Amino acid sequence: MDEDAPPTKKPREILRHPAFAFFWTATTLRAFGSTIAGVAFQVLIVTVIAATPAQVGILNALSVVPYLFLGLVVGAWMDRGRRQRTLVVTTIGRALVLAVVPILVLTGVLDFWSVAAITLALGVLTLFGDSAAQPLLPRLVPRSSLPAANARLGQSQTVAQTAGPAIGGALLAIVGAPILFVVDAVIAAIAAVLQSRISVSEAKAPPRAAGRHVGHEIAQGMRYTYRHPRLRPLAISIHVWFLGNSIVATAFVVFALRELALPAWAYGVALALGGVGGFVGAVVAPGLGVRLGAGRAILLGRVLVVLPWAVLAFVPLRPDSGIGVILAVVAAAQFVYGLAMGIEDTNDISYRQSVAPDRIQGRMNSTIRTVNRSVFFVGALLAGVLMTSLGLPVTLGIGAGLFVLAALVIALSPLRGARHDSSSRS
Repeated sequence: MDEDAPPTKKPREILRHPAFAFFWTATTLRAFGSTIAGVAFQVLIVTVIAATPAQVGILNALSVVPYLFLGLVVGAWMDRGRRQRTLVVTTIGRALVLAVVPILVLTGVLDFWSVAAITLALGVLTLFGDSAAQPLLPRLVPRSSLPAANARLGQSQTVAQTAGPAIGGALLAIVGAPILFVVDAVIAAIAAVLQSRISVSEAKAPPRAAGRHVGHEIAQGMRYTYRHPRLRPLAISIHVWFLGNSIVATAFVVFALRELALPAWAYGVALALGGVGGFVGAVVAPGLGVRLGAGRAILLGRVLVVLPWAVLAFVPLRPDSGIGVILAVVAAAQFVYGLAMGIEDTNDISYRQSVAPDRIQGRMNSTIRTVNRSVFFVGALLAGVLMTSLGLPVTLGIGAGLFVLAALVIALSPLRGARHDSSSRS
């Protein structure tokens, strides 16, 4: 799809765009496969290799490490390479890596080091796949349809995250962990076939000037992102949001299960309500983006996300408050949390994709994503220190305060008045 094609007055249903239909279907299948296999991974880590808490932390860190070391380089490559081809190759690679897991399990050679290698390999493949997918989307649909396209992707992602673990748990009880990895490998193979069917015209990057190398291109992407009058506050706000989110996400599970003594089933119900909120947010996000404008829709999401964590931090809940009261408050908080993310994610990503020229999409996205992962990594470690020294409610309150700061960055910047249909591509 030509990026300069004029938008129609009445855009057709986004899934009627054949290229996007293949893209969405493949992305949805991969999301379900990942969440289903995630259950099997957790079981293997705990029961088969009996990982220690330190080893679990190492495995979690390995999934982020590729972004820290390769994120900016891969983003620069995506502005020169074939994004669709990269998407297909990485999905095939995922299928092959997943197919190795049941072989290791059945032969009895699965151990911590092999799981670490698999986790690292999947992290690298996910990095390449994500770096290709985000800048590819604006080539598949008119830029005026990006909010609708991202909303569809957000809806299916939320459904996968909500229903996937339940499906994975049921399949795990019926067929066992090795078969779940086979299922995910087959799903990835089908997704690769669908991705190969995407019809897209990708612009060819001009030859690199003499004396220039990938480092110059990375620096150019960073300069573009942080000098742009509207992308700069958006990027800074996202980074602050990620810091706050890393703190509350790390503290919430301990707060709910230990501080409030919430039963496991009730904790699962609360998380499911978060998924429902995310789905609702993704459904209403495009309409809010049209009525309020991209900037104010993002700001609405940033403001809403403060509420659930402020409530959990300051409402005096105790284990003796009663399971009904605790579950009602925690589930409502998770619903609003998911709702806020559904609203802001769709408008945030869509605005980024619409404002940046195609030639720098990969570097702009990778710059923001790499800093986000770095911030999340630091925030998760900081959360442990805060929980130990200040307690869980105060830690959640600090997270809420960071969300307030993220909202203020938007409210006090030119981004507040930005609209999807008037995005500059300078």
